[in-house]
Parts: sequence; C-alpha cells; structure tokens
Amino acid sequence: ELQVVTILLVLLICGVGIVGNVMVVLVVLRTKHMVTPTNCYLVSLAVADLIVLLAAGLPNISEVVASWVYGYAGCLCITYLQYLGINISAWSITAFTVERYIAICHAIKAQLLCTVSRAKRIISSLWLFTSLYCLMWFFLVDTTQVTFSDGAQVSCGYRVSRSLYMPIYFLDFAVFYIIPLGLATVLYGLIARILFMSPLPTTPQHSCLGSTHQGGSLKLPCRGNRGALSSRKQVTKMLAVVVVLFALLWMPYRTLVVVNSFMDPPYLNIWFLLFCRMCIYLNSAINPIIYNLMSQKFRAAFRKLCKCEENSAGNPTPYAAPVYYSVMKDYSHDSSN
Repeated sequence: ELQVVTILLVLLICGVGIVGNVMVVLVVLRTKHMVTPTNCYLVSLAVADLIVLLAAGLPNISEVVASWVYGYAGCLCITYLQYLGINISAWSITAFTVERYIAICHAIKAQLLCTVSRAKRIISSLWLFTSLYCLMWFFLVDTTQVTFSDGAQVSCGYRVSRSLYMPIYFLDFAVFYIIPLGLATVLYGLIARILFMSPLPTTPQHSCLGSTHQGGSLKLPCRGNRGALSSRKQVTKMLAVVVVLFALLWMPYRTLVVVNSFMDPPYLNIWFLLFCRMCIYLNSAINPIIYNLMSQKFRAAFRKLCKCEENSAGNPTPYAAPVYYSVMKDYSHDSSN
C-alpha cells in the first residue's frame, strides 16, 4: 500500500509541478512585458522548485520500490540538489517579499532599487551563497549496504552519528524557515497597512492634485489610481498566498526534524514521513496553479503558451483603467494585472 500510494502521489504531484514550473520560466523569459523584478524572483523560485521535484520527488519512487540505485555519486549529488532547491525556495520568497515592500511602501526609492538588473544581481548572489553553503552535504552523506539472506539493500543516508547533525538542522530551520517567515509577516503587515488601511480619496476636491509623498509611501495620482491600486492588491494577495502555503506545507517536516533532534529513537512512522514528503512536493508544485488562479497576466501568458488563444493572439486585452507613466514608474514592478 505504501508503494502504490507513494508512486501515484509522487507521479501526480511531480508531473503537475514540473510542467507548471517550466511554464512559469518560459512565459517570463519569452514575454517581454512579463520581465519585471517580481517575476524574476518567481522564476528563481520556479527553478528551485523544479530542482526539488526532480532531485527529491522522482528518486523517491525508486527508493520506496527497491533500494538506492543511483550509487555513491548519485547520493552526494541528489542530496546536494535537494537542499539547494529547498533553501533557494525560501530565500526567493524572502526576496520578492522585500521587493514588494519597497515598491509599495517606499515608492520613490523603488524607482532606483526595484529594477530588473538589480533583481538579477540579487538572485545571482542568493544562488551563489546557497550553492556554497550546501557544499557541506557532500561530506555528510554516504551510501550503506545491508545484506539479507535473499539479497542486499543499499541506502543513502548519514555518514556520521545522527546527533552531530543537530546544529546543521537547527541552522537550516532558523535561516531558511523562521527568519524568512518572520520577515514576511512583518513586511506584509506593513504592506497591508498601506494598501488596505489607506483608502483612496472619494470626493472631487481631493483629486487631480498630482502625487504627494506621505509617510514614506507615494500616494497614487488620481487618473488610473484605482486600477493601479487594484493591481497592487492582487499581486500582494497572490504573493502572500505563496508565503502562507510555504509556511503551512513545510511545517510538518520542519517540526518533525526539530522533535526528532531530541527523541531517541526518533519518530519515523512511515505514513507520517510520506505525508511530510508529499507536503514538500506539493509546495513546489502548487505555485504555478496559484499564479494561474490569481494573476490575469500569468493566466493569459499560460494560455498563449499552450496555443489556446491563437485566434485572439493579435487582439490585446483591454484595460479597465489606463496606466499613466509619470512619477509613478514603479507601476512596471507589478507582476500581474
């Protein structure tokens, strides 16, 4: 039963996730107006999720059916890629959260700070740092072989005693889970205060006076401000959903690792371990679905990529409100609508 359930769930989740994340990368790279700072971070997140699905999800099928079949080099490389994808996912989420905070709460500074070139440099730095950080796993895992009367079973696991891994797991727990979520909670609270607690003027005497700067944030000009504000709210809601799902779907595994660091023997119920793994794979697979459901631009780009709208490809989608490019250059930072 464990083998059947594992194979079906892994194939379903990883199949959907791999297709979805590849589509995210393609639509951003192939569509000029989709190349924004926020979308650059979403591409980084999609690539990291692809690594998780390919390096953690698919090898799980062969591991549950038989023994480890990828050899010593495969054990080292696959473990390295697993942690690389997991850690990059966390910091890509942190990066687009900070970018959204600057773009919305400090709009004037955003004209200089929230650019595509700067986003690419930040992403390159994150990947370089995390790649170097994860190199330690080349020295922490190894293959072991257990011989039975009817054959031998090979597994990929710890090289040294389990107790020596406690500092590493707690460091990962803090740097790639607690800190990103804590920072996201604070920043999205500040963003919500600007977007949802500062209503736009509704009377004519408050309008058409140009842009004003109050409390570090830029009030939108009267023409097109409602459309721009609605767009920002939708982008922020979409990214907030991504963060919440990251927190919820990673909680079982992170909690299990922390609890097992103090338990001897550790809690290793096979069905709960399967549940933790499926939550991780689901977190890497669900983001493209969220983009499709909550972003009109991503949805249109996905349809165009699938050639579902060939007849209407030449007809641009009308906007409900015009976008004016004046002082508010950071309109271009919104990734949807």
